[in-house]
Amino acid sequence: MEMRADLLIVGAGMVGSALALALQDSGLEVLLLDGSPMSVKPFDAQALFEPRVSALSTASQRILERLGVWDGIANRRSSPYTDMHVWDGSGTGQIHFSAASVHADVLGHIVENRVVQDALLDRLHDCDLGMLANARLEQMRRSGDDWLLTLADGRTLRAPLVIAADGANSAVRRLTGMATREWDYMHHAIVTSVRSAKPHQLTAWQRFTDNGPLAFLPLERDGQQDWCSIVWSTTPSEAERLMALDDEGFCKELERAFEGRLGSVLSADPRLCVPLRQRHAKRYVAEGLALIGDAAHTIHPLAGQGVNLGFLDAAVLAEVLLQAATRGERLADVKVLSRYERRRMPHNLALMAAMEGFERLFQADPLPVRWLRNAGLKMVDQMPEAKALFVREALGLTGELPALAKA
Repeated sequence: MEMRADLLIVGAGMVGSALALALQDSGLEVLLLDGSPMSVKPFDAQALFEPRVSALSTASQRILERLGVWDGIANRRSSPYTDMHVWDGSGTGQIHFSAASVHADVLGHIVENRVVQDALLDRLHDCDLGMLANARLEQMRRSGDDWLLTLADGRTLRAPLVIAADGANSAVRRLTGMATREWDYMHHAIVTSVRSAKPHQLTAWQRFTDNGPLAFLPLERDGQQDWCSIVWSTTPSEAERLMALDDEGFCKELERAFEGRLGSVLSADPRLCVPLRQRHAKRYVAEGLALIGDAAHTIHPLAGQGVNLGFLDAAVLAEVLLQAATRGERLADVKVLSRYERRRMPHNLALMAAMEGFERLFQADPLPVRWLRNAGLKMVDQMPEAKALFVREALGLTGELPALAKA
């Protein structure tokens, strides 16, 4: 039997779920599909931290608050941070950012991705939105003015508008031939949670090593501030060596690479190793089709901005669709969808370029470049106005914000 909807969102991850919630009162028949069961497990406050975390910006927090999701996150587990300390491991340059410099309470919150996802799913189950679990996309083609989707179990779905929110390896993007520009960073990221001898002081710490950036992101459990999520970007061969170490050996290597800033690394949870690849869709939209979140762009985890860009994508696309519906326009029209692309692509590209520039700058070996890099860090650290601009960008409060992200 063929199912019909006004709009299909493929992918019920963080970004796809946020878009569905943003459209819940639109009057549109929205159907959210995902290849997973879309079930919420009871939260255990004593459970190990999930290895994948996000640094949620103020803009993302506002979006999640307005979607009725933030309380579900706060009631589970989140870790605010007020400061950021960055230094060059090959020199003496360092820079410190603080929320207080722009009269903000926090720079953001470090939250496990599973916590965000479960809070979103809880809210979705409370809403009158169509959800289809265990829906793995097999085929997708045009059928008249609609898209016809065939699932792995043989079910078929039809809609004039499909939104791809199905991640970096998007099946929608692949099946519709949406082209990307992409390249391999030739780096892998090791992610896990570790306990240190000294408290993290609500600070996100980042050291640029010769092999790549190493970040310690603050976590909190039972009021204790001795846990951090780490993201250690390094060469594939070095990542393989580090992954092969036992826990004690890994903790010693990590403590050495981090220069012991938080004292001894006492323990580490199971490690996950992720190859790093950047990709960006050449177009975010086509007739009856839009890409959001990682389906449209993936960036280096240098600043933890990936999901923040995705939430802004979802908020802007929802705003564009709601405005078009009010005017009686056809939502699947590429002219309508291009308004979303025009608002989001320049911002995403600018941040991607900045992250790429940072990554290349700190990987540069020539001595003159290292000297300029360290001198630049020291100089910027003495320029409050320049640092305030960076802080506002980290808060996600620059550029044309969608209504869901405004104060």
